[in-house]
Amino acid sequence: MPPPIPLPPTLRGRVFTSHDAHDVGLSKDALNGRRIVSVHRGVHRYADTLLTPELSIEAARLVLPADAALSHNSALWWWGVTLRAPAPLHFSTNTATQTRLKGVVLHRRQGLLRPRVVRNVPVLDATRTLIDVATDLGHVDLVRAGDWLVRLGLTSPDRLYAFAMTHHLNGVQRVRRIAPHIRKGVESVAETDLRLLLRFGRLPESEVNTNIWNQAGEFVARGDLPYREFKVLVEYDGWQHERDAQQRQHDHLRRERLEALGWRVIVVTVEDMKDPSEIVTRVYRALVDRGYAGPPPVLSDSWRRWFVSSFAE
Repeated sequence: MPPPIPLPPTLRGRVFTSHDAHDVGLSKDALNGRRIVSVHRGVHRYADTLLTPELSIEAARLVLPADAALSHNSALWWWGVTLRAPAPLHFSTNTATQTRLKGVVLHRRQGLLRPRVVRNVPVLDATRTLIDVATDLGHVDLVRAGDWLVRLGLTSPDRLYAFAMTHHLNGVQRVRRIAPHIRKGVESVAETDLRLLLRFGRLPESEVNTNIWNQAGEFVARGDLPYREFKVLVEYDGWQHERDAQQRQHDHLRRERLEALGWRVIVVTVEDMKDPSEIVTRVYRALVDRGYAGPPPVLSDSWRRWFVSSFAE
């Protein structure tokens, strides 16, 4: 048996249409052979080409309406907020088209869509995207996503709230409730979680990633969650492995400088996050030691569902 004819290299590593295949000389028999896989009707890939999320998006766009734009969780993922996988792929269109594409959800929208082209893919605005996913994500995940979008410079707490207040779309009610909890300056999902479990536990609001200075106006440290009035600093330590000697020395001297200024430093680790109620108790006791006279924390059923159950997984 003669060896198989080599496949055209121009189609390797990508998805392509039947028309593209015809243009480079591939026959119908070749398209139906084992070396080529059908992604959607009329869209193919070589069997040794991995169907990544990016290629899945490209494959869908080849058969969806020309105005189809990434939306919902797929848009969130494309913007860089990777709380969930992008599948099933969500697109929005102003056409009346329906689709039965496997793994694709097409939303028909009445209001004019104004997508932005990001890495050659039309995608709905980040602010609109948070509204769209609000019907699917829980309160904590929504704040996580909002903090992340703000950190990426794609929106702001004010813009999110203003959009939610001036539009009548599915999801605006939930975004109106969570927008006041979204903050600038949050540097990780873990920081969002730590901030929320304290705040939703009814402790006072802390600052977020702000600088601490000494009496001479000299910079001392940047703190994750400073309670400046009480000189209590809560910090998340996400290190999973042993630090090198230089980093340990830096951390040691930084903490000494803060304590010399009268700051109480509470370090929360990955292991601590498995028992969030104990974190709230530790911070509350530190605040009381420093003069806080407010009510004790309230760990409601919702709080336990949001934090205890999810962090224990």
